[in-house]
Amino acid sequence: MVDLSQTELLTIPETAALLRLKVSTIRAWVLQRRVPFVKLGGRVFLRRTDLQALIDASVVPAKTDLKLQRGCLQQG
Repeated sequence: MVDLSQTELLTIPETAALLRLKVSTIRAWVLQRRVPFVKLGGRVFLRRTDLQALIDASVVPAKTDLKLQRGCLQQG
């Protein structure tokens, strides 16, 4: 069972604003089922916790090899 006191549901426009993306992008992600969503009374909501998980899974780690960094700096 979901604890509703800990679940914040966001509309598609709220989600788009939070992620700084277009509303159409969020709608496409929902249609493609790229993000989990909740459908209540014909309306679509996204859980803030699912969005945080999406952000966490999308983090690209920084390179830590100094030789590689120096090589990139010399070429640029």
